[in-house]
Order: sequence, then C-alpha cells, then structure tokens
Amino acid sequence: MAPTILSAPVMLVALACLCGAVIAGAVTGPVQLHAGQVVRELAGHVPFLDITSDLSERDAAILWQLRMPRIVLGALVGAMLSASGAAYQGVFRNPLADPYLLGAASGAALGATLAITYGGQGSTDPIQVPLAAFAGALLGVGMAYVLGRSARTGSRIGSLILAGVAVASFLTAVQTYLSQRDDETFRQVYRWILGRLATSGWREVLLILPYVAVSSVALILHRRLLDVVSVGDEESQSLGVPTARVRLVVVAAASLGTAAAVAVSGLIGFVGIIVPHTVRLIVGSSYRLVLPLSLVFGGAFLVLADLLARTVIAPAELPIGVVTAFFGAPFFAVVLKTGKGAA
Repeated sequence: MAPTILSAPVMLVALACLCGAVIAGAVTGPVQLHAGQVVRELAGHVPFLDITSDLSERDAAILWQLRMPRIVLGALVGAMLSASGAAYQGVFRNPLADPYLLGAASGAALGATLAITYGGQGSTDPIQVPLAAFAGALLGVGMAYVLGRSARTGSRIGSLILAGVAVASFLTAVQTYLSQRDDETFRQVYRWILGRLATSGWREVLLILPYVAVSSVALILHRRLLDVVSVGDEESQSLGVPTARVRLVVVAAASLGTAAAVAVSGLIGFVGIIVPHTVRLIVGSSYRLVLPLSLVFGGAFLVLADLLARTVIAPAELPIGVVTAFFGAPFFAVVLKTGKGAA
C-alpha cells in the first residue's frame, strides 16, 4: 500500500527542489549573479543565521527589487494553482479537473478586459487590472455555483461542472465582444490572457499573499476529508462525513485562491493538472500527501517555467502560459489516454 503520511525525507526533497528553483531563477538574467553569493545573501536574511553577504549594492538591488518579487510571485501562483487543481480533482472525482473548471478563468478575463477597456488611465495601473480580474473570477465561480445548485436533475457534481461550462462560455463571449472593439485593447487583453509574472516590486506579492495563505490552510486542513469524499458521496456519508459542507468549503477555498492567482498572473494553464498528477505518480493518491506536495512542487514548477520564459528567446520574453502549455498539452493527452492518476 502507498504511504498516506507525509514523511520528513519526502518534504525535504520537495523543499530542496523549490530552493533549487529559487536559486536558479535568482542567478539567471541579463546580469549574471554568482550562486554562492546569492545563497549567502538569502541566508543572511534568515533569523538567527549570522551570515555576511558579499553582494555588491547594485547586485543586491537587482536581486531584491527585480528578481525575488517575480520569483516569490511565481512560487505563490504555482503553489495555488497546483493545490486548487488537486482539490478540484478530489471534489469532482475527475482526474482532468483544473482550477478553472467553474469559470474562474473566463470571469477573470472579463474583469481584466473591462478594466483595460473602460479604465482610462487606470488601465495601465498595476493594481486596477488585477482587482478587476479578481472580482471577475469570483463572479464567474459564484454564478456557476448558484446555477449548479439550482439544477433539479442529475447529480450535484455533474450539475456544477455543466454550470461551469455554461457560465464560462457566456462570459467568454462577452469578453471576446468587448476585446474585439479596439485593436489596442485586443492586444493588451491577449497579452494578459497568455499569462505573465511581470511585477512592480513586492506589490503584487502582498496583494495575493493573504488569499493564498487562507486558501492553502483551508485546503490542507481538509486533506483527510478529501480522501473520504473522493471515493463517493454514499461511502463518505456512511462514515459520517458532511459531504456537502466539505465540498462547499474546498470549492470556495480553491476558487478564492485561483481567483487571486489569475488576478496577478493572467491565465496560466495546465499547472493544476501537471503537478498534482506527477505527485500522484510519485507518492500515491492520498490527499494527505498530494495537497502539501502540490503546493511545494507547484511553486518550483512555475518558477522554473518562468525562468524558461525569460531566457529561451532572450532578450525578448515568452508568455509563461506558452511554456506551461508546451509541457501541459502532451501531459494532458497522456492522462486522458491512460486514465492514470484518477482521484
């Protein structure tokens, strides 16, 4: 039987991967930084470690004002999308469910489009577009949930999924109509949809950090119940698990975290499928393992994907959504064909 308890060695390996991705992202760029100096600089900011940094003032400014905000943002977004994907797969008992299943992506795109189209000078504000995208994502999920709950026929899970499809189609149609009205608006919206991790300092990190923290804690606290819910409603109810409440809390937490992530990063696809399924192949299907490891490996994955986006065609930059789709589309096809990793 596969283990269901997260062991220290497994978590240490996951954290080592994340640290390696952070260091790789920190040293790579137009100005190359020395890995040893970067490690000492980062370690010097850890409490109770008396380590002196030998980075120059210029290099320290590059590290802390340009690269680390982007790296931390990538880690937070990747962790949230991965954990949300894993949670959705458990709640809906569908191995192909992703964080955008209930209309978060289409709602966020509509919100961003409205801000870009009617925001005036604020359309270039680094806060206005993310806030509009966040509100749009919550609106999309809320509409899907209300519509799914109102269905009188079919299973509750199936109704929610179909409601998500319907809401996503409607919001996408509205967003497409608005973005097509002006060429410049279309270009801005298209760049946002392809995904990016551009930052203006630590502002974007502070913007999403509370939501990611609350959502992650809620999902981790429900990981044991997800193991029970994922086997079926009748079985979980026979064991005394309040299935409806668990599903509502998990969907709300995953949707809140997804909304916050896409608000600052745009639509980055496949992270919520690639990482949870890879974790399942390594440690098994128990959510007591899958959820915490998805958080860590998801952060590492997106940091490395962003590193590729920054360097493959340097000095130009690829949209990070293109990089994740390059790896995710074949992975999705393999999962679809083999059916492995089903929750």
